[in-house]
Amino acid sequence: MIESLKNVFAVTELRNRVLFTLGLLAVYRVGSKIPTPGINGEALRALMQSASSGVFGLYDMFSGQNLSQMTIFALGIMPYISASIILQLLTVVWPYLERLSKEGELGRRKITQYTRYGTILLAVVQAMGIAVFLERNTEMAGGLPLVYDPGWGFRLMTVLTLTTGTTFVMWLGEQITERGIGNGMSLIIFAGIIVGLPSAVFVTLDQLRTGQMGPIRLAFLIVMMALVIAAIVFVERGHRRVTVQYAKRVVGRRMYGGSSTHIPLKVNTGGVIPVIFASSILAFPATFAPMFDATSRARLWLDQIAPGMPLHDLLYVAGIIFFCYFYTAIIFNPDDVAENMRKYGGFIPGIRPGKRTAEHIDTILTRITLVGAIYLAMVAILPQFLITGFRVAQIPWIGEWLYSVLPRPFTEGLGVQFIFGGTSLLIIVGVAMDTVQQIESQLIMRHYDGFMKKTRIRGRRG
Repeated sequence: MIESLKNVFAVTELRNRVLFTLGLLAVYRVGSKIPTPGINGEALRALMQSASSGVFGLYDMFSGQNLSQMTIFALGIMPYISASIILQLLTVVWPYLERLSKEGELGRRKITQYTRYGTILLAVVQAMGIAVFLERNTEMAGGLPLVYDPGWGFRLMTVLTLTTGTTFVMWLGEQITERGIGNGMSLIIFAGIIVGLPSAVFVTLDQLRTGQMGPIRLAFLIVMMALVIAAIVFVERGHRRVTVQYAKRVVGRRMYGGSSTHIPLKVNTGGVIPVIFASSILAFPATFAPMFDATSRARLWLDQIAPGMPLHDLLYVAGIIFFCYFYTAIIFNPDDVAENMRKYGGFIPGIRPGKRTAEHIDTILTRITLVGAIYLAMVAILPQFLITGFRVAQIPWIGEWLYSVLPRPFTEGLGVQFIFGGTSLLIIVGVAMDTVQQIESQLIMRHYDGFMKKTRIRGRRG
């Protein structure tokens, strides 16, 4: 590990990329300390303590606790992710966007531009929803005003501040992706989650000291966390090898081919992207909830898909499975792989080249993607069941019956709050592994460059 760090800082270009990434992440954290104007910080903390486990809990986690503190980065990167999902879905059904996606770099830039416009539009809508929510909860216990001067002036200022903050965060993520190391958007989410580690440790130790958590429960949670991390690493590195044989070819006086290789198909091709997509889609309606009265039918349905509710968990699992297949279909095309194999004389033993090869690869990919989707859903949901239980009593019509039938550990869980659930661990481990892999790829490329330079120098001396 120490040797790898030395190699990273020994290569000038790679060192500059790492330092550039760390610098922009530091800028993001500095912006996370700048509050939105017109809000009473003390009253806001009292409000968010009561709402942290409900509608805004998941959103606050992805925003790096900026939402609970109402900083200029309160919306975080979620509007950009939501806009990206919408554009990718429209690419499948809208011929114009489908043509753009096939036009190479120029089409990609055009789609990126549309994604930016969509990000700003969604940020405006979500910021207005947050402003309305703060105004409707302006009087807190003890007579503390949440908003000093409610009205359209506060609403417009909040929309302008939060939209500008989201646009700046989007720019930071794009700069990290282009000039730094790793995926910028994922690293921003990673930084937002990992920054809560010290406070989570202190809260857990305080619960242990006051007796809210026993040593056995703490040990059980640590063991579960270790097992989840081990499962994530194991599956993320797992892949299915498809053997490919290349026929011998004679070009001039030389013979090429005759070798055997393989195509590595990852069990989880989408990585943490399906989890982020599903989480952002389910977190988006939460911003509309404050616009409705607490007794309205729309508000009741929106509360049912709040984090921790059974309907939310069901939609969460369905969303993860859908985006696993959807994202895999976008980044991996079996027809292109089969066509490239045919051009270079490659074939899968026992499978006819061309269409049959594409169908064979697609069948394998469909099966292993199902395994990867189930794994992602289990990692994201099971720790939540173990910690908070399955809140069946709040299901309309049949909740009381299910609560009386199901075992108590299933319905009540451990009753312990712990910041690193399945979704957090999946994002942290997945992004960390992807970033380390990109650093290793850069090191290998630099080592090859160094080897080639040495070979050319020796050749000239000879």
